[in-house]
Amino acid sequence: MTQSYGLEFGLNEWLVDEQHERYLHDPRSVDQAWRDFFAAPATATERRGRDETSAVSDDADEVAVKAVRVAALIHAYRVRGHLMADTDPLAAERRGSHPELDITAFGLGDEDLERTFVVDGFAGRVTMPLRDVLRVLRDSYCRTVGTQYMHIQSSEERRWVQQRIESPHPGADRAEQLQILYRLGAAEALETFLHTKYVGQKRYSLEGGESAIVLLDALLHRSISTGVREAVIGMAHRGRLNVLANIVGKSYAEIFHEFEDAMDIRSVQGSGDVKYHLGAEGTYRALNGGTIAVSVVANPSHLEIVGPVAQGVVRAKQEVAADGADTFPVLPIVLHGDAAFAGQGVVGETLNMSQLPGYRTGGTVHIVINNQLGFTTAPAYGRTSGYATDAARTVEAPIFHVNGDDPEAVVRIARLAFDYRQAFHKDVVIDLICYRRHGHSEVDDPSITQPAMYDRIVARHSVRKLYAEALIRRGDTSERQVEGALRDYRERLERAFVETQALSAPGHSPERVIPGDAEDAAAPRATTAITEATARRVIASQTSPPHDFTVHPRVLPQLRRRATMLDAGTIDWATAETLAIGSLLLDGVPVRLAGQDSRRGTFGQRHAVLTDRRTGVEYTPLNSLGASAADFAPHDSMLSELAALAFEYGYSLARPEALVLWEAQFGDFANGAQTVIDEYIASSEQKWGQRSGVTLLLPHGLEGQGPDHSSGRIERFLQLCAQGNMSVAMPSLPGNYFHLLRQQALGERGRGRPLVVFAPKSMLRLKTATSTLTELTTGAFRAVLPDETADAARTGRVLVCSGKVFYDLDAHRRSSNLPDTAIVRVERLYPFPEREFGAELARFPADAEVRWVQEEPENQGAWSFVEPYVRRLANRPVGCVSRPPAPAPAVGSARRHADEQKDLVTSAFR
Repeated sequence: MTQSYGLEFGLNEWLVDEQHERYLHDPRSVDQAWRDFFAAPATATERRGRDETSAVSDDADEVAVKAVRVAALIHAYRVRGHLMADTDPLAAERRGSHPELDITAFGLGDEDLERTFVVDGFAGRVTMPLRDVLRVLRDSYCRTVGTQYMHIQSSEERRWVQQRIESPHPGADRAEQLQILYRLGAAEALETFLHTKYVGQKRYSLEGGESAIVLLDALLHRSISTGVREAVIGMAHRGRLNVLANIVGKSYAEIFHEFEDAMDIRSVQGSGDVKYHLGAEGTYRALNGGTIAVSVVANPSHLEIVGPVAQGVVRAKQEVAADGADTFPVLPIVLHGDAAFAGQGVVGETLNMSQLPGYRTGGTVHIVINNQLGFTTAPAYGRTSGYATDAARTVEAPIFHVNGDDPEAVVRIARLAFDYRQAFHKDVVIDLICYRRHGHSEVDDPSITQPAMYDRIVARHSVRKLYAEALIRRGDTSERQVEGALRDYRERLERAFVETQALSAPGHSPERVIPGDAEDAAAPRATTAITEATARRVIASQTSPPHDFTVHPRVLPQLRRRATMLDAGTIDWATAETLAIGSLLLDGVPVRLAGQDSRRGTFGQRHAVLTDRRTGVEYTPLNSLGASAADFAPHDSMLSELAALAFEYGYSLARPEALVLWEAQFGDFANGAQTVIDEYIASSEQKWGQRSGVTLLLPHGLEGQGPDHSSGRIERFLQLCAQGNMSVAMPSLPGNYFHLLRQQALGERGRGRPLVVFAPKSMLRLKTATSTLTELTTGAFRAVLPDETADAARTGRVLVCSGKVFYDLDAHRRSSNLPDTAIVRVERLYPFPEREFGAELARFPADAEVRWVQEEPENQGAWSFVEPYVRRLANRPVGCVSRPPAPAPAVGSARRHADEQKDLVTSAFR
């Protein structure tokens, strides 16, 4: 295309093509010079051909062409200027010129430097000499900040960034300089103090990246001035202690206590996790007196997994704080490492969440503490992309690369990033390019793998010292003031250290009491039955859409059947769930449900959100229960388990009064979120004293669908069960599922524990797996369902099972007329219901044979976990009827599956 316009741009021919595409899409998205050029009826070459004798015309054409070349030059700097930016504090010398940014690549030369060109508002000017254009471009894009924003599709957002990047940047005033110096001093002093007092202890120092504290300080200052109510920080371990002390306000004495290992070992945190994983809540106090609530989310060593957890926390806090308004009064800040941001897939998943309806938090400020190194892995081996931050381009986030040794630029970019977030409610990334003064941990020697890099680091002064020297050189402060402030800070640390030593004298440490596994550890009983009037009110919402709403003809009959089920005594699973959620809403309990296709339901059973057949408008029936009812928030998630479940876990932390449900499309899909299950759901209370009431719905059952889509991996969850840390249930009746959900929401309001439910698939429509209205208006969740059909005195065999296999066993018993066999259902596997199960077994003769029956292979399912309980309570040998041990959960052939299932059921009665 460029040749058709008679222009030669060499390396930059791409630029004219790009501008023309934008012009065709929206003429206002390009500068005036480009608009005039593309709107011209003929090319410059053609115009010269029509009047070769006119010198005036030639001059005019040349001016027009040169103006386009200058416009192309400006655009190229906006796109590529970051490639020349001086952002690496370890660079031996500044980056030289880039061939694509040389004026000769645009057909311009030194003779044009003093010529004035139309620049259409660039730097606030109509015309400018080329020399001034270059000066502004280099000042804007090639100093200690490199900016990437031209990948953003919105011209409004691009112009917003351009105006601020290309405007003059006034230097910091004296108050700002002292603020920066104070924060750098505080950050450096804490690290050097810990390094000398606790030699050899890991702390994952921030040294080399102390400007991160200045950055956070500037963000929180800006937040206070604009009325943001709270900030939530998610971060890995590097720099965490510094952030806790200098931003959150955790006392030095507390931190020193943790180094002394002097915490009370009876406390959860005293024995639960290392100091650089702990979270905290506090108040950030600005030097001008302003305050803002700030917290750091607890995080394991799985680096970036804290990102979606923090997002969930923020979403929940925003919903409470905003009180229904479309505002984002809580600021999420996530600190990343460079290697982790590029390498961990959960980063991309979390970025993808940022603008989704069920997950938006109004924009996150991402800060990459770019050490230019992983543990020992150099960037060339750790990522394919040019920058560690390139993943953020996928969501059109602006990216600001800033030299960590220029703290004034860091402050300026922090303010710019915050303002962008506030203006557009989108994510923004600050790539703080710095270095790591020590190894990955302080006991590691990084010079073994990066000798040249660490020679430069050893020879380099700290950012505090460099900044202080610059201020002294400029006469902005004196050496006496600088050293006095640092000395005062060190004295404060020393006093706290001495106090800690006095309190940490060795003495008797009482033995820690470890919670038991008793079923009493389950949530206390609540009243879960509802009135018939409540049930009918909830069901009425399903069949009463707005008068102008057209329900899909395939969905309407399902909704109408829900009304008839109450009277027919055939309440199915979807209806029982609707009644559980609807009645909780009427009780004032908010409910959030999220998962892949969860609004409709993977199996077409739920229909929590209806879509108008004609208009596509959406309607949520359970949100029509009246103004006094709580809110129901059903959301389809993106195709992810890891970030999606982490988000729900975080949400449940901040809204303990809500029932938070995460549904896997199939139970085994939870494999993709195993990190969240292991590191948060199962162990957060033990590690951090942090309870979550998140509920997992995992469709489970071997039904001939192959090795995948069959097993929710019961055995993995049961292996994690100890000390009453969560509940694991596999209900076989809709009524019991109804009570289980209400028990989870009401049993221990605000102090619940996780619940894992192995949910039905084929049972969703199994006619024998239904409940009556009476089962919902009376009673409660039953951890053991007794066999009420068997004659206990004449029973010679007791089959014990959980879930769907009961219906296969019961069908065989009926068809084979085997009244001497009782079938007992264990509906809650953990905490194991010892009292109820023991009482049920006691009804049968002492010599009755007891067998555990499960569909899963013997090495999977619940058997290995329940065996010691069942054997002890039965007080006799107990056999297991199951599929033989196998590495996969199920076979691939539906016919083979049917044969196996038949053999399994019949063998249970032999």
